[in-house]
Amino acid sequence: MSREPSPARTYRGVSQDERRAQRRSQLIGAAIQVYGERGYRQATVKAVCEAAGLTERYFYESFANSEDLLIQSYNAVTFSVFGELRKAAQAAGPDRMQRSRAMLRAYFTALRDDPRSARVFLVEIRGVSRAVDKAFDASLRAIGDELAQMSGPENEEADPLLLAGVVGGVIHIALRWIEDGYSPDIDSVTESAMRLVMVAPRNAAA
Repeated sequence: MSREPSPARTYRGVSQDERRAQRRSQLIGAAIQVYGERGYRQATVKAVCEAAGLTERYFYESFANSEDLLIQSYNAVTFSVFGELRKAAQAAGPDRMQRSRAMLRAYFTALRDDPRSARVFLVEIRGVSRAVDKAFDASLRAIGDELAQMSGPENEEADPLLLAGVVGGVIHIALRWIEDGYSPDIDSVTESAMRLVMVAPRNAAA
């Protein structure tokens, strides 16, 4: 006679899976903090665990290695930024220009308001390894798709190569802006990026 699977053990009403997910979230949040302050290459697993208030044994229940944690931290920042872009686009209404401007303003505001996440999002992710580069490239494609979907008419599709160039250009504007101490102001940097975004022609869908 087969045995019924035993229910997940709980501690103070919280299951093992929930505790594991909570520890994973703590480690990702700590990694964003540590990488944003010290840089990925100067950080250690021990430093991240100390910032999370966890022992190192919990690190390896969720992450294969430091690169895995970097990718997951980057994905968490990307998801957060995407959420801000979507909210901004939806609030801006149907006009393409207004949606594009609102998305860019939300992007630059997010970078300014959370500089540690911005460092992970723009600086620390690049050049670590092929796996990390692939995660960065996938994110750039997703950003391009989001920009095309939110800012363009539904019956048109963007030139994917040109869109990649536009996204890369906006990122370089952001990098220079951050290096210059978030100067000029949000309105000015948004308008600079708008001039780049709006030169991207769109091809009629086949």
